[in-house]
Amino acid sequence: MKIARLAARVAVGAVATALATTAVAVPAAQAGTKKPVGTKSLAQVLLADKSGFDHNPRDFDVLTKAVLAVLEAKPDSPVKVLTDGTVALTAFIPNDAAFQQLVREITDARRLPSESAAFTAVAGLGIDTVETVLLYHVVPGATIDRKAAVRADGAELTTALGATVEVDVRTYWHYFKQVRLIDADTDDRDPRVVRFDVNKGNKQIAHAVDRVLRPIDLP
Repeated sequence: MKIARLAARVAVGAVATALATTAVAVPAAQAGTKKPVGTKSLAQVLLADKSGFDHNPRDFDVLTKAVLAVLEAKPDSPVKVLTDGTVALTAFIPNDAAFQQLVREITDARRLPSESAAFTAVAGLGIDTVETVLLYHVVPGATIDRKAAVRADGAELTTALGATVEVDVRTYWHYFKQVRLIDADTDDRDPRVVRFDVNKGNKQIAHAVDRVLRPIDLP
């Protein structure tokens, strides 16, 4: 699907309704098993990496730039919750490879773009669309660590966008547990958690995923 069509499909109605009513709260059943005490925000974690666009597909340069772009354009965006470490949340953060794969798919490119080119393409979707996609990766009100995540098979997590994401836990070799998120886009491979407990011990925790969640089905 071409990039302009993706922007149009994702943006229609989503920001105008969901963002206006989003509350930073989730059912108690989504919470982790113990309350962390640290208040380091995920924004602090992302900004601590000063490398900028590089050749490391496992860090979060594109995501960081996307968050900054939204907050620069819309300072009061719900995305701002990522800067407040006193607010508990769990974010499933796409690494750079995830964004590069997304851009390759939506532009029908033969090769993965550079991180810089991936960000340019993502930003070209429009700030409202970028904001929508970011909020779809955030579960506010709950600190879900790895221990809780691997026990959450079938759980429905309510995101900051208002839509839900289902957790799918698969066991391999009798002991290895892989956590996936069921994407709204049924034609895309579901994101897999490839790194747990970023910012562990704090109220805001994150797990790295290898695909970007898409809040709608894109045929």
